[in-house]
Amino acid sequence: MNDKPVALVTGANKGIGLQIAKDLAMHGLTVLVGSRDLGRGEAAAKRVGGDARAVQLDVTDPVSIRAAAERIRSELGRLDVLVNNAAIAHASDPSLSFESILAAGRPSVAALEEVRAVFETNVFGVIAVTQAMIPLLRDAPKGLIVNVSSEVGSLTMQTDPANPYRIPNASYVASKTALNAITIAFANELESTRIKVNAACPGFTATDLNRFHGVRTVEQGARQPVRLALLDANGPTGTFSNEAGPLPW
Repeated sequence: MNDKPVALVTGANKGIGLQIAKDLAMHGLTVLVGSRDLGRGEAAAKRVGGDARAVQLDVTDPVSIRAAAERIRSELGRLDVLVNNAAIAHASDPSLSFESILAAGRPSVAALEEVRAVFETNVFGVIAVTQAMIPLLRDAPKGLIVNVSSEVGSLTMQTDPANPYRIPNASYVASKTALNAITIAFANELESTRIKVNAACPGFTATDLNRFHGVRTVEQGARQPVRLALLDANGPTGTFSNEAGPLPW
């Protein structure tokens, strides 16, 4: 078994995921940089530094997920932290502007194939990866699962007329609401074990997910996911929070 704690970060070849990987490596963890494209993952692992290793992982591909879990068990023998970071805002033309993406996601016009594609990564992918990694997390001295969510997924906040991020959206926003529900479901199921499951909101961070319209840096956006990924045995489970504190479901 690897003598250091091991963390797997999905979608870690860029953006917030890359920064989370860097921060966890700085804390002395062996970091597995999950990336759909292995070449990009290897390049990112070099940027992460420390004991970082690229892992080919497409969260929508069961074969890829199974191979990643088998590799972790055979090469490292443990997994202490799983950060479900991989997400997409849309699955259509990559040249679309941020405004066009928002307009296309309105419930009255959203294409069902687009909604399905977003849920495939943001919700079903999280379930699939988590299911595959739970046996490894159960065997770890402590297991921590962090789902990178968003405050736009808060039903409480989406029903507040004063909320500036109240967005009528059937794909990305709805997928984060579903992710929050999945977080609670896993936390409830695993509450009698050592595994803790929490959701983190990085805030409106400038990444290619939002065409760099965000107002926070990736360094700022990574803080809360990293904090939850480093919880001790007395830390909470079944929570949803950002850097300022708890968020309403």
